[in-house]
Formats: sequence, structure tokens, C-alpha cells
Amino acid sequence: MKADPENNQERDQLTGDEIMHGHEYDGIQELNNKLPRWWLGLFYITIIIGVIYILRFHVLKTAPLQEEEYLTEMAAFEQTPSEEAPAPSSSSSGDEATVTGTRLTDAASLEGGKTVYDKNCAVCHLAQGQGLVGPNLTDAYWIHGGSFEDIVKVINTGVIEKGMIAWKDMLSVTDIQQVASFIMSLQGTNPPNPKAQEGTLFNPGS
Repeated sequence: MKADPENNQERDQLTGDEIMHGHEYDGIQELNNKLPRWWLGLFYITIIIGVIYILRFHVLKTAPLQEEEYLTEMAAFEQTPSEEAPAPSSSSSGDEATVTGTRLTDAASLEGGKTVYDKNCAVCHLAQGQGLVGPNLTDAYWIHGGSFEDIVKVINTGVIEKGMIAWKDMLSVTDIQQVASFIMSLQGTNPPNPKAQEGTLFNPGS
């Protein structure tokens, strides 16, 4: 150690740094090292950035926070039509009057109807149509009629008091025609644990 004649401070002989008295542990003497200028510069820059951040995002609120950006992006996404189920145009609104009265029976149409059913209907009617919140779709008993036209009408307008929403503004005409045809194909399939019969027996020939 050597004394600094200018300020009467003891300095380390090897480094020339000021010795901090009272900071000695296990024979190791702590020195008053000066921080590098580049480190101090970065430190001051972070303080400046922090002040700007607080002013912009929390005081002036001229930019959205991350949570607000996320909510905005999610809202925009939900309003964007899905490529799998494009939003119906005004010329094909899903009105039951615009849906043909023909039940589809080809494999491609029924597969398309099953895709729509699995995505939108299975949550209430279960995957095999045996019924849960909604009625059993596999027996011959129907609450609002069991013809193709009846099924299309219920899909379009819904049954709000029973929790069935109207799908005419969410599904295209093709989707409705295909899913109604798929529902009719479930007749007599006898899935496990079916829901009890509801409504009246539907006789297609009557």
C-alpha cells in the first residue's frame, strides 16, 4: 500500500486504486474501482430509455401496451373470415328459402357436412349424434320436424329458448345443406348411450 499525497488516501500498489477501509474480508481488501466509461454510458442510456418508455406508454399513452396490442390483434383475427369456412355473401346468406330442398347423399357432401357438424354441432349433440344438451339426432323422434326442410329451418333460425343459436349468418348455404344432409344420415345408427326420445315420431310418408 502507498499513500496518495493529494487526498491522503491509501492506494493499492498493484492497481493504484483507492483502498476502502473497513471492507476487508478473509484477508481480501476491497478497492474503490471506477466503473468503465462504456459501462456507465450504457447505464445512463438505459435510464433515459426507461424515462421515455414510462412517459410514452404510461403517462402520455401515445402507444399501446403489449396486452392492448394482443387484444387488438385477436379482435381483428376473429373478424377475419376463416379460409376453412368463408363468410357467406349476401347472395348466399343461408336463408332456408335459398337452400335447395334436395338432400345430398354423395360421399363428398356428407364428409363436408360431418366437418361442419364436428366443428359446430358435436358440442351439444355429441360426435355420433346421440344427444347431450341438444336432442338425440339418431332416433325417429323430432321436436321441430324431421324432414330435410325442417332441419334446415332449425339450423338457420335456431331455437333460442332451447339454447340452439341461429347459424344462418355464420354458415354458408353449402355448409347448411351439407350438414343437414349429414344429420339425416345419422338416422337409425344407434350410437351408445343415446339421449331419451324427445318430441313426436316423424313419419316421412305422412
